[in-house]
Amino acid sequence: VPHDSVLFSEEVFGPALPIATVRDLDEAIERANDSRYGLGASVWTRNADVVARATGELDAGIVWVNQHLRIPPDVPFGGTKGSGTGRENGARALDDYTEEKTILIRLG
Repeated sequence: VPHDSVLFSEEVFGPALPIATVRDLDEAIERANDSRYGLGASVWTRNADVVARATGELDAGIVWVNQHLRIPPDVPFGGTKGSGTGRENGARALDDYTEEKTILIRLG
């Protein structure tokens, strides 16, 4: 799929798997991050150095390694950039669904 395809420039929800040829890991990360969205990314490799670099440099709310779309209910899930802020699932999600209120009362 060409890099300027809507499959790369928009957040597509559906059974779509865009595949592109890249020269190396640098270009793969650069192209993946060249989006206004950052919900999730998948890395498929057996190389631990590639895993460490890709998971650190990909600008996505969740990065799967050698799998895709498995989200345990206790793991925070959410996007970056135009894919949203905050997280669903897990203990940290409580911050997104609650509003703190401080009440100070002086008696007497």
